[in-house]
Amino acid sequence: MVYSHELRIQIILDNHSAHISKETNAYLATLPERFEFTFTPKHGSWLNVIESFFAKMTKQVLRHLRVKSKEELKQRIELYLEEVNNNPVPHHWKYGLER
Repeated sequence: MVYSHELRIQIILDNHSAHISKETNAYLATLPERFEFTFTPKHGSWLNVIESFFAKMTKQVLRHLRVKSKEELKQRIELYLEEVNNNPVPHHWKYGLER
């Protein structure tokens, strides 16, 4: 996909070494103000649940979706969240050694 050069692209990344390497930073220096990075916490295993949720939403709703505007995309996501919240599935956390 090609994005207009006027747009600032916002990206959320984990702290993997490839994302903060010298090579990556050197490349990004050639594109000032083009990207805005937000890095997740280094010890954020709780984010795996959130990542799984977004992966599921992507597969069920967003994959191959064509929308005419950012507003329409927002409406589709909000509808999905409403449907999920109307039919909650409880998750019971267990420590790895518990049975």
